[in-house]
Amino acid sequence: MTSNPELAFQAKAQEESKRNGKEPVLGGKLRSKAVWVDESLCIGCTYCSCVATNTFAMEPINGRARAFRQDGDSSKLIQEAIDTCPVNCIEWVKFEDLDDLRKQLEAKSIRSLGLPPLR
Repeated sequence: MTSNPELAFQAKAQEESKRNGKEPVLGGKLRSKAVWVDESLCIGCTYCSCVATNTFAMEPINGRARAFRQDGDSSKLIQEAIDTCPVNCIEWVKFEDLDDLRKQLEAKSIRSLGLPPLR
């Protein structure tokens, strides 16, 4: 059996699909739900960011957890991180709800953990 290298030049390229803006930026599989941290409830324990290190990080100004990447870890690992949260401030939500949740969070007064209150 001999191979014909000319076949590689005859193969048609895949049609490029149009982007809809909801694809994972760095690859991975798009989930049906997004993960959300209500930073107003977070106590900064760091459990979630230690379990799902490619999804959660501690926000440097207020010291609270934030989901910085939706496709960073497997759903199972993210669920494990959610289950470790002692104040239940992490949940699965619809992608469409993320903008509204962010606006609601920005409207709340969140004090930095570890810093004295403003007078």
